Amino acid sequence: MASSSRPKKPVHNVHNGVGQLRIIGGEWRSRKLSFPDVVGLRPTPDRVRETLFNWLAPYIAGAKVLDPFAGSGALFLEALSRGAALGQALDASNVAVSSLKEHLGTLRCTTGQVQTADALRYLETQPASEFDVVFLDPPFNQNLLPTVCALLEERQWLAPDSWIYTESETAPSTLGLPATWRLHREQKSGRVYYALWQRSVESAA
Repeated sequence: MASSSRPKKPVHNVHNGVGQLRIIGGEWRSRKLSFPDVVGLRPTPDRVRETLFNWLAPYIAGAKVLDPFAGSGALFLEALSRGAALGQALDASNVAVSSLKEHLGTLRCTTGQVQTADALRYLETQPASEFDVVFLDPPFNQNLLPTVCALLEERQWLAPDSWIYTESETAPSTLGLPATWRLHREQKSGRVYYALWQRSVESAA
């Protein structure tokens, strides 16, 4: 998802500088969309996305979702396809953002917003709005997850019982994430750990 260097994930259907992603479920099920072949920009694999959205199935409809490292937009678009009420996506790459805006136009989606922004600066400086589901797939090897997770908590970007998805190059137990987050599910695909956390303010009180 993110558009900076990380351990390589398999890239399928990349030709002439363009790749393809497939929306798995929901309103736009089986729609195929192209994304630019930007270095490090790779969609979360279909199998991982299917697992994640099975986990999130009871919670995604009507949710407000945030994707600060949107990249190809695979997670963001999947959430909107499955009934998320509102989506906000950010990425530092103008090329990635332009591509994602085109997809929203093609799909005639009016509930998703995308903008070019540095995620950390945005979360630190912009007026916060509470989100129900947050996707965190930052560039690897930059130790970004602890910082972005702390900002989400400190700047009040999270609803009280929100769900947070993380992808990381190290095991979830080593990430040092906020005490209000409870690890709900985790799996590993190749060299990448992916996990779903639930924010539970009461249990941390």
